[in-house]
Order: sequence, then structure tokens, then C-alpha cells
Amino acid sequence: MPPQPGTPYLVVERVGKMFGDFVALEDVSLTIDAGEFVSFVGPSGCGKTTLLRAIAGLDPATSGRIIQAGKDITGLPTTQRDFGIVFQSYALFPNMTVEENIGYGLRGPLWPAARRKQRVAELIGLIGLGEHAKKYPAQMSGGQQQRVALARALASEPGLLLLDEPLSALDAIVRLHLRSEIRALQRRLGVTTIMVTHDQEEALSVSDRLVVMSKGRIEQIGTPEEIYRAPRTAFVANFIGRSSAFDAVVQPGGLVDAKGVRLEAASARTMTQGTAVRVLIRPEDVDVAAGVHGPQALVASIEYLGPVCRLSLDLGSLALTADIPSDRVHRDGLAEGSSVPVGIPPERVMVFPADG
Repeated sequence: MPPQPGTPYLVVERVGKMFGDFVALEDVSLTIDAGEFVSFVGPSGCGKTTLLRAIAGLDPATSGRIIQAGKDITGLPTTQRDFGIVFQSYALFPNMTVEENIGYGLRGPLWPAARRKQRVAELIGLIGLGEHAKKYPAQMSGGQQQRVALARALASEPGLLLLDEPLSALDAIVRLHLRSEIRALQRRLGVTTIMVTHDQEEALSVSDRLVVMSKGRIEQIGTPEEIYRAPRTAFVANFIGRSSAFDAVVQPGGLVDAKGVRLEAASARTMTQGTAVRVLIRPEDVDVAAGVHGPQALVASIEYLGPVCRLSLDLGSLALTADIPSDRVHRDGLAEGSSVPVGIPPERVMVFPADG
């Protein structure tokens, strides 16, 4: 019987991984529920791919335990673990057709010819490549090849799907379309899924939860909204999304002082006066609309990005970024060199201890 959604399916307990003297993973623990889509994100070298490979048994953990569906798989070889995996490079067999690639792993007594043929046909239908079933990889686009790789990973009905940078080799438009397809397919099948990606927008858009990693450790686990709007550390706030960042000192009354510029910050109200802090502000939280009550800033530059314009602002000695709807830029007559009032809601000013 497959695990019920919402019940623990994969448990990683204090996992560590050493490569010689290098600590790639240190005391990593997390629980992933059945049917969840979880993304590992973080800068290059943070350990996200190493953690994925430890779960797959490709780079076995040096310490700790990994439990899948109640079974300790820490010491099991890759061939005895229940997962399907999709790599960045597709890794399709060039001399096999779409049908043959998808059905490659369906062998043995569990997959008699009739069942195998039915499963392959079902998956080809799921990925929408029915008219390409007899084609070879070289005859298809990168997006089509990645669909085949995904179908092959799902062919044996694995309990866990692992995606290692599955879309990074594709162009932007194809990536956008295919990530939506992957998420829709995952929801339809209900397969527990882990994706490694360096693309923050990709992770935010498809994941139930994100695992943000740095230097071999987990910085924070949470829903996309929690990670974006309630980061626990300056690292998470700075890594996920865009922000203006600067150093400041806590002042009385919930104020922070950055080089003579004072801003009200709700999260600073419980901090001790004189505490050195790191302040981050999202560009969409900076308002320059007419009627805003706040300090004056100079518009240093305006970058047109389609639906929004990105304003670079000089607020005294501080550099801020503001994202404003493009039509408002024209409506309000904003231009480089103009002076505008800046308003920032106190609850949107993120403040962290400087040493955090």
C-alpha cells in the first residue's frame, strides 16, 4: 500500500558526508512527507547535490541515517533503493527510440511484455509525445528529451523521484513551460519528489517546501512564502529573491540607523539599542508613489523590465532598489535625476544580527 499523503516518507537523520578532509554535509536532518515536492537550494558547493546523491546512494553518507518508507536504506546499494532519477544531461540512450528508452528498466518477472508495453504507452501519453514514440533522441528538442528522461525515471513506479538540475540545460521559455508540466505531473501521480536547483524562481514556483543550504548545513526549511517573507537569517533573506542590503545600528523606538539614514523596522523593536545589524529590503516593498510620506531619494537609474521598472535610488548614503509598475513610472513622471519620497512599511524591513 502506498504511503498516505502527509505522512513521513523520507527521514534524514544527522547525515554527514566527508570527501577526505572536506566536510560536504554536516549534521543534516529533515523529514519529507509522502507526496511532497521539496527543492534543495543554495549556492554552488553548499551540499545540495551531495545530499541528493546520499539519498540515492550514489555518494553514501559518512554518518547518520536515511530512512525511506520506514526502511533504513543508509547502507543499501543504489540498485536496492526505490527511486527514479533525472539528470541535467538527460542521459538517454542515443541508439534507442523513445519507447525503448522509457521501457529500458522494466525487466524481470514484475514486468512481462504486455504490462511493459502498457506502461510505456501510458507514460508516452502522460508526457504528450505519442507522435514521437519511434524517434531517437537526436531527432527531438531538448525539452522533448527531458520529458523522455522524466518518463523513464517514473516507469518503474518508484516511491521517490529525484531531479538533479533537470531544467538547467534548457532555454528560458522551455524551462518555464516544462517546470509547470513537471509540477502538474507530480501532483497527478502523487510521487514524493526532491529537486536540486540553483534557480530560485523555479524552486519557489513548484515546491511545497524549500530546503535552503549553506556550507553543508541547512539554514532553513519552509514553504516558499515562509522562506521569502520570513527568512530566519540574513543569508536566507539575501539568497532567496532580490534585496537591498546594508549594515545598521539599532536605535530606540524600533529604528535602525544606517550611515545617518534612519528607518523604522518592526523587528528591531525588541532588539537592544546599539546592536549591530544587517538590514535587507525587498524591491517590491519600496514605494515611491505620490503622496508617500517619507524621506526624499534621488532616482539614479530606471531599468525597464516589462511589467515593472526597477528604480535605483540614492537615499542619502544608502542605495535602494524599488520595483514599480511600468505604467506608474510614466503616470507619475518618474525620471532619472528626479527626487521622490520613499515609503517602506516597518514590517517589511528585515533586520538580523550582524553576526548571523
